[in-house]
Amino acid sequence: MNYFLGIDIGSTTIKIVLIDESGNMVDKIASPTGSMFNQNALDSLDRLLASNNLKREDLKYIVSTGYGRKLFKISNENVNELTANAKGAINSLGNELKVKTIINVGGQDTKVILLDDDGKMTNFFMNDKCAAGTGKFLDISARNLEVEVQELQTLHFQAKDIPLPINSTCAVFAESEIISLLAAGHQTPEIALGIHYSIAKRITRLASRGRIEDAVLFDGGTALNKGMVDALENELMRPVYVNPFPQFTTSYGAALIAKERYLDNG
Repeated sequence: MNYFLGIDIGSTTIKIVLIDESGNMVDKIASPTGSMFNQNALDSLDRLLASNNLKREDLKYIVSTGYGRKLFKISNENVNELTANAKGAINSLGNELKVKTIINVGGQDTKVILLDDDGKMTNFFMNDKCAAGTGKFLDISARNLEVEVQELQTLHFQAKDIPLPINSTCAVFAESEIISLLAAGHQTPEIALGIHYSIAKRITRLASRGRIEDAVLFDGGTALNKGMVDALENELMRPVYVNPFPQFTTSYGAALIAKERYLDNG
């Protein structure tokens, strides 16, 4: 059996996907990037391989992507995360849906990627100037609300009223708004609802620079939050799809590229 590996070294998390020669996902692993991300990536890789009774020599081709892609020395090739994300996205929802728009919300940035009928990228838009529209803002907001970030989803659907407005485009000022809302006695669910809609509005403004077409895939770790999915669907006014492994879409795409490169090289 031939195995191929895709590794996405992001600003906050390392994501690794192992696939077989049929393109099936064999296993995956995520770990914090940390300051020594190359060593952390190698450690994560070795844990993944050990759990599948494999060694590095069993990997036929490795493609790295993401923030630290060029510094991961054992990869055979590196590709940019837009290419890898698109590759993973168009192969992650089955044959019944053709992905035309990708919304990727990572720890430090947000990307909107537009694809043509053949799955090729035609344009992209990126906002990484401030954490207010990213997964990092959810972490900050959860800390302010004194809940785990996973609880924001539950709070979202507990809200009985309309979302409380959080209008600041800067994460620091938005954090101050959240603290002010708490001090004014507003309920935590309505604040969580406001947080999700605040991010969804920023994503919608970013996406409005181009032409959004169905089907829309929402990926990145933030897509695990069903409250964010709900807010994004309402702001975009269209269905938003999430694959079974949103955090690993880009690393899965890198693994698929690794398989293609190996076969192309004979």
